[in-house]
Amino acid sequence: MQIDAQRKRSENRYLRNMKKHWMLYLMILPGIAYYVIFKYVPLAGSVIAFQDYQIFNGILGSPWVWFENFVFLFTYQDFYQVLRNTAVIALYQLIFGFPAPIILALLFNEVRWMLAKRTLQSLFYLPHFLSWVVVGGIVFELLATQGVMNQIRGWLGFEPILYMQEERYFRSIVVLSGIWKEVGWGTIVYLAAITGINPNLYEAAVMDGANRWKQTIYITLPSMAPTILVLFLLNIGNFLELGFDQIFNLLTPMTYSVGDIIETYVYRAGVLQGQYSVTTAIGLFQSVIGFILLWVFNRLARKSEQGLW
Repeated sequence: MQIDAQRKRSENRYLRNMKKHWMLYLMILPGIAYYVIFKYVPLAGSVIAFQDYQIFNGILGSPWVWFENFVFLFTYQDFYQVLRNTAVIALYQLIFGFPAPIILALLFNEVRWMLAKRTLQSLFYLPHFLSWVVVGGIVFELLATQGVMNQIRGWLGFEPILYMQEERYFRSIVVLSGIWKEVGWGTIVYLAAITGINPNLYEAAVMDGANRWKQTIYITLPSMAPTILVLFLLNIGNFLELGFDQIFNLLTPMTYSVGDIIETYVYRAGVLQGQYSVTTAIGLFQSVIGFILLWVFNRLARKSEQGLW
């Protein structure tokens, strides 16, 4: 009887909150609808990975092959090259790309002239709003035989280099172009975290004789740590998802051996060749690896009483 009474009180409290804050609940409905329609409903299509999917028969009419598509993947020689390329570029982006907005946010925080600070922020935000088609064209122009980089090499007495056609430069170009495009936009969350730091901490540090460098090391960075950790976990969850647009617009036939990643392989095999079951299996494989990485690193983060859950 006591449990039923507690359950009834909880239900009544829930209904009262619903009636009192119905406008707030109404505001979150579009967000819930977006995730249900575009995130959860498409999960049903994952069964294609276990079928010999035929587009005219649909999901219900296609025969089941269970794990044959995964067996094909793991015995397909080119898949390991594609997976290796994806993992290497993702690792480079994590090592060099992830700290970049943190460092830039710390530098922005040290600018005291507000006009200069806002101008610099706007300039760094701007590339984010450019499509990768535009950014790819800019990169090709800068690194072309008659581009700026080779003109500078010519002034220094060096021979021109075909940067976009040589394998050894491709991954560096991908990482650097990605940093240039997204580093400014990535500082927004970190700057918000910095503005939430109690100013009294800085005042006490100044009274103790701490310079700006020590204030950054012992106050700013530790206060940003929870935000950095959450964003790191979110990046780990998408470790194998580099994004199709960037690689596709920078890739050339001469750099396929180092630049062909899972997304570009899925485009060729799935969209161009119609191998829907195999490419769905690849997507499911990516999701499983991302979930495992997220779960492992979240467990490690929980030891410091942080984490996503």
